[in-house]
Amino acid sequence: MSPDMLFSLLSKSLLQTLQMVAIAGLLGSLVGLPIGIFLATSGKGELFPAPVSNRVIGAIVNAARSTPFIILVVAIIPFTRLVTGTSIGTNAAIVPLTIATIPFFARLVEAAIREIDKGLIEAARAMGATPLQIVFKVLLAEAKPGITLGFTMTIVSLIGYSAMVGAVGGGGLGDLGIRYGYQRFMPEVMLAVVIVLIVLVQLVQSAGDALARRFDKRNRKA
Repeated sequence: MSPDMLFSLLSKSLLQTLQMVAIAGLLGSLVGLPIGIFLATSGKGELFPAPVSNRVIGAIVNAARSTPFIILVVAIIPFTRLVTGTSIGTNAAIVPLTIATIPFFARLVEAAIREIDKGLIEAARAMGATPLQIVFKVLLAEAKPGITLGFTMTIVSLIGYSAMVGAVGGGGLGDLGIRYGYQRFMPEVMLAVVIVLIVLVQLVQSAGDALARRFDKRNRKA
């Protein structure tokens, strides 16, 4: 394969991967964030006590997280076809990627919020803050670095998942690596795909780490 053709294929596949990751990451995080907040604040004796709902939603989140991604992709093909009109291609791949993102990010948000010192919540309560004020002005503000790192981890995982959907015609870098690098025995294509994925992950991780450090109040005080 000529360098020009390889560059053209890589560019097109990279754009498809970025499209899948960006849309799925945004939609999944928008849904996962409130679920994570609910899981962190709805236990017995917490801000919005609803232990039964907490356990039910927690069980659903755990079930979704424990399902291997490639099985999820195949299992929801009818739903994917209903939403997008097809079960293959970049747009179709966004559906399972989004569904996989929601429980993953929700648990990371929950963990970030639960790391906050309970004393801050009690102090806010003593000052007359409402539960919603505590959520937005205390919990989310203090958990911002952790949530940022969780979002970074989510995007990194999505990059890996997006490569996986190439096995079922999802497009992107994974599809390029499978169709040309594996099926047509072109190791240079496979190597190029791996290098691009590594660079992409490193850029995302570095940007996320830098943003989290910026949000961390302890670093600002230092």
